[in-house]
Amino acid sequence: MSATSISKESLKAIMQSKETVVSKGAAMADTEKVVIAEVVKAEAANVVTKKNRALFSNKPSKRKAQIYSILNVALPPVFGILLLLAVWTLISHQSPNLPGPLKTWYSAIELFSDPFYVNGPNDQGVGWNILASLQRVALGFGLAALVGIPLGFIIGRFEFMSRMTSPIISLLRPVSPLAWLPIGLLVFKAANPAAIWVIFISAIWPMIINTSVGVSKVPQDYMNVAKVLNLSEWKIVTKILFPFVLPYMMTGVRLSIGVAWLVIVAAEMLTGGVGIGFWVWDEWNNLNVEHIIIAIFVVGIVGLLLEFALTQIAKKFSYE
Repeated sequence: MSATSISKESLKAIMQSKETVVSKGAAMADTEKVVIAEVVKAEAANVVTKKNRALFSNKPSKRKAQIYSILNVALPPVFGILLLLAVWTLISHQSPNLPGPLKTWYSAIELFSDPFYVNGPNDQGVGWNILASLQRVALGFGLAALVGIPLGFIIGRFEFMSRMTSPIISLLRPVSPLAWLPIGLLVFKAANPAAIWVIFISAIWPMIINTSVGVSKVPQDYMNVAKVLNLSEWKIVTKILFPFVLPYMMTGVRLSIGVAWLVIVAAEMLTGGVGIGFWVWDEWNNLNVEHIIIAIFVVGIVGLLLEFALTQIAKKFSYE
């Protein structure tokens, strides 16, 4: 009986000791879980801190990159203009009759303070002269586009027309624009239509040539698909040729507007009337060299704006 009771008591003691060990193990496991959780939180906090530091450290580098990109775009033109002014100043010091940049600037301020005055039919402000030249350019260039672009499509589309017009274009295209002015005066009996005629005949060639080249570059597979679908000539032009030829055509248009604005100055010098070319010649007769230099800058700026406007139009209608 005593052995049995001792064994039961020892058994209870053993069970209690096991429960104690188990409870201690569970407590240690819980403690380890808490420690692991704290370590994970600490690591996560370190990662976040490192990311924040990286972000804050990247902000100055991004600002430096933005500043560098701005300077990379702005500084070269500024240096170019400063170089032009320096060369101009140097030449003006060597030639006393040539006004320098500062004198020309003051003259430009005075000139553009009242650009739309009218003191007579041949004495008008520079603003009216620019508008008159732009009007002639618009008429001559518009007529050239109406004739030259469709003619370029026809020449590029049909080989017979290409062979027929090739010698005519090769013969007439190199002719100086001013050589056409007497023909215009003889036919139209007036200076203004003669100037528009000179612009027309000078601006038409780039549009014809570039448009016809674009049409000839259309892949033959496109034309084979058009034959299979039995498309009409109008649909071939509008759905296949025009989207493909548009970049070529706009290149010709840009070249033509540059030629038109270049020619109008020379044409107006000979025909007279109101216009930037006549204004330059009149200022030369008055020995007002500052206004001639101002006119050179005006012609360049207006030509740049015209080309920029056509470039933006080409981007709007681009099929790429």
